[in-house]
Amino acid sequence: MTTEPIDYDSLMQANLVRVFGEHDSSRRMKAIAELYADDAVLYEPPDAAARGHAAINQAVQALLASLPPNFTFTAIGPAVGHHGLGRLRWQSGPPNGPVAVTGIDVARIEGGRIQTLHVFLDPAGA
Repeated sequence: MTTEPIDYDSLMQANLVRVFGEHDSSRRMKAIAELYADDAVLYEPPDAAARGHAAINQAVQALLASLPPNFTFTAIGPAVGHHGLGRLRWQSGPPNGPVAVTGIDVARIEGGRIQTLHVFLDPAGA
């Protein structure tokens, strides 16, 4: 059985920019539909989970609403992965300002789309 190789970097970078970096709900929803499986689950700390496109969109909207409006998410290097599991390190804060938070996204990818995304936040000062 052969499967199409997964471009972990393109998929996970697109998720960071087009989903977590998008403040317009309709554009974000379009990106979620393209990047995520229909029954995808987003897991956020400490114990939140959002299943399906609409719930993921709402969870990201709530996250963005809790941050200052000028915060951006930026990748720290390329995403890497193998066997359907990818990870991307990222940081967030104001443009050209101090980094406020860093973390790692870990995605299980099936059929070229994100099936699960686990968001890990680094401890403060790490």
